[in-house]
Amino acid sequence: MKTKKYIKHFLFVSLIIGFFSCSDNLDIAPSDQIAKENFFQSEDDFLAATGPLYNRVWFSFNDKFYFGLGDGRSNNLYAPFSDYIFPFSDFTETGLTGPLVEAWGSLYVVIQQSNRAILGIEESPVDEDIKRQYVAEARFMRGTAYWYLASLWGDAIISTDPNALVANPIVSKNPRQDVYEFAMRDLEFAAKYLPEQEKQSGRVTKYSAFGMLSRLYLSYAGLSDNPNSSTRNQEYLDLAKSAAAKVIEEGPYMLMDDYADLYKIENNNNSESMFALQWVPNGDYGVTNPHQAFFALNSEITGDDAAWGFFTRATYDVLQIYEANDLRRHATWMADGDFYPEISKENGGYEVDHENTYLTVKKGVVGSTKDNANISRMNSALNTYMLRLGEVYLNYAEATLGNDASTSDANALMYVNTLRARAGLEDLTSLSFDDLFLERRIELCMEGQFWYDLVRRSYYKQQETINYIIAQERELVIPFTYDAETNEVSIDDTRDNQTQAIGTIDEGVFLLPYPESEVVQNPLLGEDPVPYEFTEDRITDLFD
Repeated sequence: MKTKKYIKHFLFVSLIIGFFSCSDNLDIAPSDQIAKENFFQSEDDFLAATGPLYNRVWFSFNDKFYFGLGDGRSNNLYAPFSDYIFPFSDFTETGLTGPLVEAWGSLYVVIQQSNRAILGIEESPVDEDIKRQYVAEARFMRGTAYWYLASLWGDAIISTDPNALVANPIVSKNPRQDVYEFAMRDLEFAAKYLPEQEKQSGRVTKYSAFGMLSRLYLSYAGLSDNPNSSTRNQEYLDLAKSAAAKVIEEGPYMLMDDYADLYKIENNNNSESMFALQWVPNGDYGVTNPHQAFFALNSEITGDDAAWGFFTRATYDVLQIYEANDLRRHATWMADGDFYPEISKENGGYEVDHENTYLTVKKGVVGSTKDNANISRMNSALNTYMLRLGEVYLNYAEATLGNDASTSDANALMYVNTLRARAGLEDLTSLSFDDLFLERRIELCMEGQFWYDLVRRSYYKQQETINYIIAQERELVIPFTYDAETNEVSIDDTRDNQTQAIGTIDEGVFLLPYPESEVVQNPLLGEDPVPYEFTEDRITDLFD
């Protein structure tokens, strides 16, 4: 358990703001210089202050929690020996679970670093229009962090002044609905004042904010006093659709032609990427992406000893939903017989060669430093997707479907079928919730998203969602064989099912426990939430 001193520093004190050079690209390599009181004197200073919001502050969230929670808890991943995955997938996490503690802390570091940037920029003598753009960038990050907190913990502490929390860390939490609204206000401000085009490669734009709003509005639409109401708020469904339409019809983003190309280092900050964490090639600890080390099947792939993914595998549950010849499977999971020319290039590529009884992770696995000089031990240098255009297409379709049983809306069908065509699949002629649910799970698999889809569904169809999770039969480990050419998974009757203990599956699975060290430091986390007092009006002219 972390000490009170460490948690107080980690949660309530922002990271040092380093100086960054101003160029056409987002300079993400940190330096050792410390910010002074007179730091915010120019736009270059603003670029420097907001640079760490794209990597360092998210590091402990990205490290293991991103996929352990998003894909492990949703039963995309099976990893019986990885204590950063199985506590989430088995519903046995506690307030002492390491990645949970680290993620909570990381999200508040994002928030407090954003707060410090906002306060410094607002006091700067620089032109007001320029200042608003960078305040908007920091509010984008803060709003995104609060969306995660609302989705995972529900009630959380809303903070706009890190100094106040340092002086008195014993404060009441705020209700989930207020946390959501705070996040929406931040992202609505970002949508209004961020620039239409990125100032440097990899930075967010106003359309990134609209895309994130389409996600938040969808979530918020289901929230009510009755988690089994079976209906969503039409106003927020309409807002989600409008926000997604803004991105698709007006924004600068375009789908990549090849799904697999999304996960190659040379395509970082590609045309589909709307918000991605930016990791430093050959960088120091804290600005690197270690995902490959956790996923890679063996050292032949990585060229070093950091290849611990042999027992991090696709579940039988997720493999069942891939259609025959869905190209996304090959880009997401490695099966026996699969070939990857971008890995082990000096040997003519890498062919997976093992029994056809398991699949390991491909997304995030990029090869060795011999394949790309940007790769180093425990650092793939591959950006982490936080939002891409493919999701916005699906958000538009889900918002259009709304509370109906199905839709044949031309635009919704076009966007979903565009994704399916890229995957080598036939068009759908109508869309049901089940259609979209499967498309989301496959399109965004191993991008840390599917658990949040289940949480969103639980806001208005809680018992149905609980029944869905129970039907996954997580207590069983089902042996199977897999045909990589047809994407066909078959139960292997020559082997027996194995059983494993899991936690209780009820409404409690949709909220994580607070870190124990945080509750010890701030007992008010265990008390009823206190409504947040908003001090600014909502922006209401985004879609005029």
